[in-house]
Amino acid sequence: MTRSELIAALAADHPHLTLADVERIVTAMFDQMTATLAAGGRVELRGFGAFSVKQRQARAGRNPRTGETVKVDEKTVPFFRAGRELREMVNAGMKPLEAGADDAADDDDDEDEE
Repeated sequence: MTRSELIAALAADHPHLTLADVERIVTAMFDQMTATLAAGGRVELRGFGAFSVKQRQARAGRNPRTGETVKVDEKTVPFFRAGRELREMVNAGMKPLEAGADDAADDDDDEDEE
């Protein structure tokens, strides 16, 4: 889902808000999260997950084209850790798809027998 798709979905779910209002809300939320992370803070959304920043140490990397060793500087990167409820929902959502794929394979076997 892209940012514009998120805004459109939220606007559809909340018809009392205009599209412009929803866009301002989403923008404000993302701006606040970005500012908190840029300051080295942590953003935790219960049931969804936590965003934080991690420090990556300098290291020796390799140029994939030439194979030459290059120095990769130390950097700070954003990190997301999914919450338990999100992991459970995603895992529960994946099981019916896998079962559906098995059922479709079983249906194909039945057609061959006829």
